[in-house]
Amino acid sequence: MNTEKKAQNKLLLGLSPAQWAGLVLFIVPLVAYYGFLDIFHLGRNTVISWITGTWATSDDFGFGWMVYVLSAYMMGHAAVRSKDLPKKGSVHGMWLLLFSGFMLLASVRTLQPRLALFTLPFLCLGCVWYYWGRALAWRMVFPCCFMWLSIPLPSFQQATVGLQLIATNASHLLAGLAGVETIVEGTNISSATKQWDAFSVAGGCSGIRSLAALMMMSFAWAYLAEGLQWWKRVILALSAIPLAIVANVFRVTSIFVCAEYITPAFASKTWHDWSGLMFFFPASLLGLFALHSLLAGEILFFRKRKVVVRMAGNDNGKEEA
Repeated sequence: MNTEKKAQNKLLLGLSPAQWAGLVLFIVPLVAYYGFLDIFHLGRNTVISWITGTWATSDDFGFGWMVYVLSAYMMGHAAVRSKDLPKKGSVHGMWLLLFSGFMLLASVRTLQPRLALFTLPFLCLGCVWYYWGRALAWRMVFPCCFMWLSIPLPSFQQATVGLQLIATNASHLLAGLAGVETIVEGTNISSATKQWDAFSVAGGCSGIRSLAALMMMSFAWAYLAEGLQWWKRVILALSAIPLAIVANVFRVTSIFVCAEYITPAFASKTWHDWSGLMFFFPASLLGLFALHSLLAGEILFFRKRKVVVRMAGNDNGKEEA
């Protein structure tokens, strides 16, 4: 047994030099495929340059780079939690790698860089399964599939019509409660007293952009919420939808309130541009914090600590909350 442990300690992350050489030979072509080869002829050269260019020109997926940061963190978190699991490689991981290779060929044949990005989690899982075994690969499923949230979806704004109507009608009611009389015409809201011109609740103000970013945060939050049952984690992850809608309604209402009681110029420019950062996301994160505390049955970060009181001449301790 001691000999086996010493041999295992000589390995780097459980892999022999020959296995590391094979892993490098596997990774190098993938790096070339995603980062250096002009395969899709889309004018943006590579898959990486295409996705980063799309993030830069899209207001809906500008947070895409954060997905990979969170995914890498969750992979490290899963690896640390799995340090006691058996890590014996399996040839069954090759089936997932072969499937990934087929998907990469299909992405080239169809000129779809999205398909290449969709395949990336399968490549990671197949590699982990082949070199470290099924147990660790199973722990990596969610962190790897989390990368799918970074892929821009075509016609994403088509989903905004219903959210626009919800934001318009709800903010009209809330503005009335705040003493601001408004008139609704479709997705346009104007002042009943003619103190400011009509505001249009456009697709960007529907909450769809914030919903995509908040879903990323709520999914990661639910995964890292240790101690919660699986169904509570599902509720925590899906809470992004109602939280985004409610927080966006209050944000839109605040614009009308600012236009009524401060100045229309401040409301339409300064507050409109900064209210998402200063109001929406803090309110949404506070909602996630409150829901997590409710599901856990305690206020997070304020858990009761056990204090051990030892009596003189007695080795037995008495625990008090």
